[in-house]
Amino acid sequence: MTTTAIRPATTSPVELQTHPDRYRHWELSLDGAVATLRMRVQPDGGAREGYELKLNSYDLGVDVELADATQRLVFEHPEVRCVVITGGLDRVFCAGANITMLATSSHAFKVNFCKFTNETRLYLEDASENSGKRFLAALNGTASGGGYELALACDRILLVDDKSSAVSFPELPLLGVLPGTGGLTRIADKRKIRRDLTDVFSTVAEGIKGKRAVRWNLVDRLAPLSRWDEVVAEEAQALAGEAKPSGSGEPKGVELAPVEVQVDENAWHYPDLTLTLDEDARTAALTIRLPHDAGPSSGEEAHAAGSSWWFFRLFRALDHALLNLRLNFPGIGLCTIRVVGDPAIAFAADELLASSDHWFVNEVRHFAKRVLKRLENSAKSFYAVGDEGTAFAGTFLELALACDRFYLLNDPEVPVKIGVSAANGGLYPMANGLTRLETRFLGTPDATAAVLEHKGATIDAETADELGLATFAPDEIDWEDELRLAIEERASFSPDALTGMESNLRFAGPETLETKIFGRLSAWQNWIFQRPNAVGERGALKCYGTPERPEFDYNRT
Repeated sequence: MTTTAIRPATTSPVELQTHPDRYRHWELSLDGAVATLRMRVQPDGGAREGYELKLNSYDLGVDVELADATQRLVFEHPEVRCVVITGGLDRVFCAGANITMLATSSHAFKVNFCKFTNETRLYLEDASENSGKRFLAALNGTASGGGYELALACDRILLVDDKSSAVSFPELPLLGVLPGTGGLTRIADKRKIRRDLTDVFSTVAEGIKGKRAVRWNLVDRLAPLSRWDEVVAEEAQALAGEAKPSGSGEPKGVELAPVEVQVDENAWHYPDLTLTLDEDARTAALTIRLPHDAGPSSGEEAHAAGSSWWFFRLFRALDHALLNLRLNFPGIGLCTIRVVGDPAIAFAADELLASSDHWFVNEVRHFAKRVLKRLENSAKSFYAVGDEGTAFAGTFLELALACDRFYLLNDPEVPVKIGVSAANGGLYPMANGLTRLETRFLGTPDATAAVLEHKGATIDAETADELGLATFAPDEIDWEDELRLAIEERASFSPDALTGMESNLRFAGPETLETKIFGRLSAWQNWIFQRPNAVGERGALKCYGTPERPEFDYNRT
């Protein structure tokens, strides 16, 4: 039974679970290999009071539904090969993020909203690459700002040719900010549009339409109103024909049961993990529990277990807990993570995840990959704590490597085991395209090979420390004091400085479209969204929709 989180740090706690039966803003329809997601945002359906969602503008609630629909299409409808994303209003696809919502939100919420929106867009792209889906943005009207950013996440963009519909990035000329969910990155790096043309496009509030939009590669094709439905169907069938199944096995969908969580005064209790909050200390403690039984040993058994497969259930709960920490408890700055249980259970799950080509196992593996990325994209500090009874093995060693530090008890009287599996050799690539071991040992690549020599075995704390897996490995005399002081010190630092430091350090190595998006989000949104030209009393965001004109300080930095 899901209950509301206790004492949330926002006036309206964000509800992160939904179902197509409860969608207010999206309509999901299925027709064989083609699904259609139609955006029809209810103006009075905002996640909180104080703004109206006009012209298919969206807030976090709209994006929560989109993320839920994407996940259900992947797991519950593997037969779908093409997803058409279109608008349900006349001459409007989507006006982007709701400006009044942004103007009246805290800075932290604005950045976390943009982050979640981008993770959802990246989910579309990941599903296209790995899940046998293709996405068609059927722009039945103008797509502005975040509406066009959503289109850019799709494989193809079709624009109605009605002499008025356009695509646009009006953020700079109208709001004094920039496209916050990967817009500039995608038109430059994904569609590879010329710099001078993107410069013009990004400064023309009314956008680009018709043949010029095709010529500049802002859209792929135009369709007249008279043939709109016909051309959409034609494009969808062509994309569906390109998509290949994401693995073997019967393409029978798996129903996604709700994530179970019980909330008491200071903790969230999930079947496989507990998140304990100490808001006065600005810390949280996450304890993950491995089961006593390894569960499915084949793709068919995992498929039969569905969303009750402990590994999938655990990572869905972890995803829910991370998002709640982000959105409902911004005052929590540090979260410690422990994994308790038998490393053999983790090894058994990793064996199935690494060896099975069943489509459901593949999708669960990609889901776990995205949850690990979600942790790394969270503006929280994470310390992994390895002591008596912990089981940081394989996939769960990846969890420790995703953390900012790994504290490991090195006591010969207290056996602490670390496990290395095939999962650590490339099952869960980071946003930079490397494994977490490769990223950890960028300057000493031989160290990665040395760790992987222990695949399939557990190692003790001393060996793990020698291999470079631990940040600190105190003995039993110093353990409690060193860990306590490290936690207290971290919680005392400036959260702004920590966020900047962590975002710079977590994605070493090659730069990719994904790392660019989140790196730039951390930099320009954290900076521009706080400058008076955007959010001051006469800033562009405050003046938008009023008779007042913004007043700018024209001094360049």
